[in-house]
Amino acid sequence: MREPEVKKITGILYPDEEMLRWSIERLTEIWGQPEIISTPVPFDKTNYYDDISPNLTRVFICFNGLVNAGGLADWKHQAIEIEALSRKPIRAVNIDPGYVDGARLVLASTKDHAHRIYLRDGIFGEVTMRYRFKKWQSFDYTFPDFASGAYDEFLLKVRKLWLKEVKDS
Repeated sequence: MREPEVKKITGILYPDEEMLRWSIERLTEIWGQPEIISTPVPFDKTNYYDDISPNLTRVFICFNGLVNAGGLADWKHQAIEIEALSRKPIRAVNIDPGYVDGARLVLASTKDHAHRIYLRDGIFGEVTMRYRFKKWQSFDYTFPDFASGAYDEFLLKVRKLWLKEVKDS
């Protein structure tokens, strides 16, 4: 069976432009050049990451090419390493890697929950959104900022890139 090929993405929650640039530089070193970067969106639907900063913004990055979906746990471990370097004693960024294909947005997490599947090495995978009836749809467990539709335009662009690259490969 052929391994699924997907578009690698990551979300970055950051407190200021300096930390965003720093994060993109670190990610580019290990994952290559960004193909597209989303419009920044204020992260204001929850205060879950107030330990980082009470004022956060999220951007998403999509990286060039198709990659094997089986790398998701490795990507999360790499993201954790970058977060640890961001500032001590408390991290200054939150990096959430995942992937998009024709049907879904999958994100990695270190936290177990009923709707997450254990992958390996302490990492879980979650289908956060699905693409159905020509639009992105949330689930009852989908994070409020994703369910709001704030990232749908970016996810549509990534899905279109995935469709083109799959067709051309």
